[in-house]
Amino acid sequence: MGLAKTEIFTDEQNQIALFAKVFGHPARVAILQYLFKLNTCICGDLVEEIGLAQPTISQHLKELKNLGLIKGNVEGTSVCYCIDHDNWSKMKETMQNFLDQDISGQGDCC
Repeated sequence: MGLAKTEIFTDEQNQIALFAKVFGHPARVAILQYLFKLNTCICGDLVEEIGLAQPTISQHLKELKNLGLIKGNVEGTSVCYCIDHDNWSKMKETMQNFLDQDISGQGDCC
């Protein structure tokens, strides 16, 4: 499979695509919902809550952390995760601007 030619797209287009990817898997959505519901750092309850194997949960957490939507702190032998509220707000603004685009004033094309 060929490489995605992300360099031909704007930074904003690439960022929107990355945000969309995060919401493209229900496990990541469930993790985010759980973190918002508890509104505190979580250190391992996710496996029981989400119902997936630890390595699978870890991979989804890594994706969320790489994008900056969550942050992790090492406490003893555990990594505790919570929502990164600053980055969440930036993501919401970016996605809202994209989703608020309007096609009003244009005729029916099809």
